Amino acid sequence: MDMTENLRPSGAHSTDQDPTSYPYASPSAYDGTAYNSATGGYPPPPPYAPTNRRKAKRPVALLAAVAIAAGVIGGGTATLAGRLNGQDSAATGSGGAVNGTTVSQSSKGTVAGVAEAVSPAIVEIGAASSAGKSTGSGVVITEDGEIVTNNHVISGAQQIQVTLSTGRTYTADVMGTDPDKDLALIKLRGASGLKTATLGDSSKVKVGEEVVAIGSPEGLTGTVTSGIVSALDRDVTVAKDDSGSFGQGQGQGRQGGGQEWPFEFGGQQFNGDTGEETTTYKALQTDASLNPGNSGGALINMNGEIIGINSAMYSPSSSSAGSGSSAGSVGLGFAIPVNTLKADLDTLRAGNGS
Repeated sequence: MDMTENLRPSGAHSTDQDPTSYPYASPSAYDGTAYNSATGGYPPPPPYAPTNRRKAKRPVALLAAVAIAAGVIGGGTATLAGRLNGQDSAATGSGGAVNGTTVSQSSKGTVAGVAEAVSPAIVEIGAASSAGKSTGSGVVITEDGEIVTNNHVISGAQQIQVTLSTGRTYTADVMGTDPDKDLALIKLRGASGLKTATLGDSSKVKVGEEVVAIGSPEGLTGTVTSGIVSALDRDVTVAKDDSGSFGQGQGQGRQGGGQEWPFEFGGQQFNGDTGEETTTYKALQTDASLNPGNSGGALINMNGEIIGINSAMYSPSSSSAGSGSSAGSVGLGFAIPVNTLKADLDTLRAGNGS
């Protein structure tokens, strides 16, 4: 015989919901012996049966409570997971939640992402005079073609040609220069709808932060390098160019030879003689690779914001005065903090300088 076979008649039930009626006295009248018998009937339930019935409901209530609690915990876990994944709906509202951009939601936070976002706003600058030609870089800050660069890139130039990342070329005019801060502002003729860079806050920069440098070293347009901020507030001294000194080799990537951009740091001069006319400024130091032609280009944080204008670099192939050796490690580059530029923009736009 199959042990799993049901021996009850079809339709029979083993619970108190059996269709066969087995009446018994109410609890108040029940004396323990009196009951209404019936053929094939079961004995009446003991006196405490009603109590058991009530207790039987408690696990159901408990299960319901556990289910509710699990729902709350599950909801909390889902909420936490959503926040960790940047999917918290409150983050997009006006309830005061902190908004942020994660790598999964945008291209920010990676060198490739920063390069893709900012490269369209970095240009190559070709400056020409009777003494020769030089190549530098610049940063577009307005849609109609205002471009920030170093003063030494365009100082003394008789003609300035600017090449965008798209390859399109414009002629530019000088709006204003500030030799003491080694900054200049030029303006493209007939430009509109250009991609612009976002100026950040250099006061928030910390040593060890990752940075990206974009420029045109040796005329190689749109070159991207990366590194970290290795020091803050370096006193860097550079030549204070004027129109008479343009042909003395200070230009970056000069065709036909010439010295690289000279600068002085720690009492020593690098990449050539800075001459008698010099200016000193506080600079950000970076180990991102910089080369002649990077001057005037951008030093960028990982949010895609400009934090500095690259201005001077040490070349290990050049001997430094008093060093006794030309050997050295690549990784000494300097940038003018962007806050210095922002404080000077109105002066540059007015065509005035220090």
